[in-house]
Amino acid sequence: MKISSAFVWFPALLPALLCAQPGAVSLPDVTVYSPAVANQEPVGTFAMPVSALSFEPRVDVQARNQAEGQADMAVRGGIFENTGIRLGALSLFDPQTGHYLAEIPVAPAMLGTPSVLTGAENSSQGWNANAGTIAYGWRPVRTTGFVTAGGGQYATDHEELYQGYRSDARIAGRQVSADASVAHSASDGAVAFGDSHFDRVGARLQLADKDSQTDLVYGYQAKFFGWPNLYTPFNSDETENLETVLVALNHRQQFAGVDYVEFGAYWRRNKDDYAFNRFAPVGPVHPFQHTTWVSGTSVDGRVMIDDIALGYKAGVSRDDLKSTSLTFGSFHSRTYATAGLFPEKRWTIDPNRTLVVTTGATLDDTNRDGSAVSPVFTLAEEYHGPGANLQRVYFSYAKSTQVPTYTALDSSPASGLFRGNPNLGRETSHNLELGAGGTWLGWTTSGAFFYRRDDGLVDWTYQTGVTARTANAVDVDTTGVEVFARRSFARFDVVLGGTWLAKDADYGTAKVNASFYALNYPRERLTAAFIARLGGGWELRLDNDARVQADNFLRTIGGKSALLSALGVYYRPPQIHGLTLALQAGNLWNSGFQAVPSVSAAGRQTTASATYMW
Repeated sequence: MKISSAFVWFPALLPALLCAQPGAVSLPDVTVYSPAVANQEPVGTFAMPVSALSFEPRVDVQARNQAEGQADMAVRGGIFENTGIRLGALSLFDPQTGHYLAEIPVAPAMLGTPSVLTGAENSSQGWNANAGTIAYGWRPVRTTGFVTAGGGQYATDHEELYQGYRSDARIAGRQVSADASVAHSASDGAVAFGDSHFDRVGARLQLADKDSQTDLVYGYQAKFFGWPNLYTPFNSDETENLETVLVALNHRQQFAGVDYVEFGAYWRRNKDDYAFNRFAPVGPVHPFQHTTWVSGTSVDGRVMIDDIALGYKAGVSRDDLKSTSLTFGSFHSRTYATAGLFPEKRWTIDPNRTLVVTTGATLDDTNRDGSAVSPVFTLAEEYHGPGANLQRVYFSYAKSTQVPTYTALDSSPASGLFRGNPNLGRETSHNLELGAGGTWLGWTTSGAFFYRRDDGLVDWTYQTGVTARTANAVDVDTTGVEVFARRSFARFDVVLGGTWLAKDADYGTAKVNASFYALNYPRERLTAAFIARLGGGWELRLDNDARVQADNFLRTIGGKSALLSALGVYYRPPQIHGLTLALQAGNLWNSGFQAVPSVSAAGRQTTASATYMW
């Protein structure tokens, strides 16, 4: 369905929404993974952390097979490699390629709702991610659980069991709790050779009191999936076989006022076995087999010193790579360090206005690259008191840096499907932003105008006549506007988002005919999430993403405009408390839009499921 269809559906629904009475009704928080989207569960598999981002207004998830198969997460027109993930105090990353950033073997029921950090927030709270960071906290354990099972088209089945338990036992006055999850799914796929098989197990031990929480987490995830043109535009049936292990320890301590400290450590292993042609004979050594290990520790916090609120962060991490094809370049291990200080001063202008100035800088370094200092500055005015519709106006400047991954650095520069460049250096980003937020007529709203300059951004490009994609550095100017609005009524919830982007790119002397990532972005994007509580136990959930993508001749099917929707119809029988029956449809309009150029879109898929919560 074309993007013009949005103008049929959205206005048709709005009158009923706006006539509803004020108020808000929420589901139990164990089921709400993100308040910015309507459907909390994906179609066809179990929920993963990336599932709640598929229709997130501030994140563009570019999926292959399905978001839970392989997903590139882009923020504000960035690419998959300059977006970061943060769990508590821990900034996770994949040193081989950002394509595996979303491989997080943790059940969403263990995580809080995601926050999208951009601009100055990203520079002061993120790491090695120039466009944005998606940040999750650890959800407090409750004595509750659920089991879900479903199936549908394309021989799809999925199951998940989650159980949390808060015991009466205490250690040093802190309550002992634990939770665990196991999940499985399989499908033949919406296209030929688009089959998948996913498994995940995880467990967490938690110690908590009213001011602190400590989480020790173990997660394992195995994923196999196939897709035509998964990473290359050469009409090949490709597969990916991934195994990810994560062990993490995180502690957060809240003090009086704004003071807190959060710290932790983690170890992550990711195995990747990629096949360009799934039917080719496999010898004793697979041509694209990689394993990465990452370990790290970090701390951040905030402390009042007289009338200055001092924010701080520090971290050290190390990675190692073992690969059958990434054997070029000059190194296969790297150690990283980061530290930052961010003092904040507040002045009371009058009883209803406060001026806030935040400044500071981050120092980033590795044993393989030069160091960089990144300053941050924010000037904000906050408005208080009754009738203050405008609550905050701010202007900020932020610099951030990151270093390239091993696929870009250590692929052969002269042969193969993926051609690297060992001379790629530290990438630098400058972000200027003017924004505001407030509440009008019951709507919670925010908006920002921003300009970001990326220098030396590592992009993967295509040159006519060359059967490979090549890592090239590009300088990109991105200008954008983003708006967000949300309101809850007695029977309806509405979340609206809009983004407008423009880019100017300079690849220097590199021969580039098309870009797979840096120039694959929506010029205009509108998102709309609707939840309608119809009564009698019935509920309707609809997510929509209407967009006009930038021109790209690698996009061969589906055009550059699309309306992408996911629909869920839910029924909770009043006679059986805790039971939810669901019928879901993904890609409701059966759009052929290629989220990644040359990669086939997944067709419409419908599934039914039953979930019982206790």
